[in-house]
Amino acid sequence: MQKYEPNKTFWKPIQLNKTQLDNWMKRLIAKAEKIGALGEIPVCAVVLNNEGHCIGYGSNTRVRRKDPLGHAELIALKQASLIRGDWRLNDCTLLVTLEPCPMCAGALIQARIGQVIFGASDPKRGALGGTLDLSNQKSSHHNMLVQGGVMEKKAREQLQSWFKEHRFRKFKT
Repeated sequence: MQKYEPNKTFWKPIQLNKTQLDNWMKRLIAKAEKIGALGEIPVCAVVLNNEGHCIGYGSNTRVRRKDPLGHAELIALKQASLIRGDWRLNDCTLLVTLEPCPMCAGALIQARIGQVIFGASDPKRGALGGTLDLSNQKSSHHNMLVQGGVMEKKAREQLQSWFKEHRFRKFKT
């Protein structure tokens, strides 16, 4: 299996500049706000092809669909693979408002995603550097580029605010 080396690769995910990253993250954070109002943890994700076009979108649906696999990343990956007609997403980039959990990070590795960009890191459950880093494990058969901290403050504040309000409502009733 060919390992990803920036100068020795046959595929390249799109390289987004700061303005493009911020614009995508602003859109995801705005969508996450609406998802949070529905009672879901406000996390949204998008998969971009190597031309920068959205080929997959997902938001958390665990509560509404009573589905443990209803994570934003998994939904976006599934949609992207259906649109592409292939499960290999080597030249694609996933943007997400929160660092992926171990389940989602494993799915990203299985999908051979080329690049993952996230907003807020997750020191409790993050699996791309927060608690552990599955992208750099010896057993990982695929290497991907990982970048965190895009609009991190805004993404973190949104999540903290949602959890604070959610806990308040839970104990108030």
